[in-house]
Amino acid sequence: MTLIDTSSWIEQLRSKGDPLIRSRVESLLHTGQAAWCAVVRLELWAGVGSDEERAILRAYTQELPDLPIADEVWEEGCALASRCRKTGRTAPASDLLIAACARYHEVQIETADAHFEFLMKL
Repeated sequence: MTLIDTSSWIEQLRSKGDPLIRSRVESLLHTGQAAWCAVVRLELWAGVGSDEERAILRAYTQELPDLPIADEVWEEGCALASRCRKTGRTAPASDLLIAACARYHEVQIETADAHFEFLMKL
């Protein structure tokens, strides 16, 4: 299973999105390996621009597994934020939580954001 980050979903939803990212997301969808979490859903709904995108997101809500953000995920997110600060780096709170969710559920993350590579190694 792979948690797809908002950045990759955006590329997949755009008609002129990055072909490589679109291909990776499509592959995950077709093989049943795609998942998301509440933070990703919120970020996507906050940026949705068309009725077509809304329909796609509604369909994904019915089809995709949702990785729960349990208390332990929040705790991991806080610990991850602390480790980031100790290295002198920062990341958006939403990305800390998405990375914590992937780490907690022991799944891969598909992302177009380079800082996730750093977050997943902390």
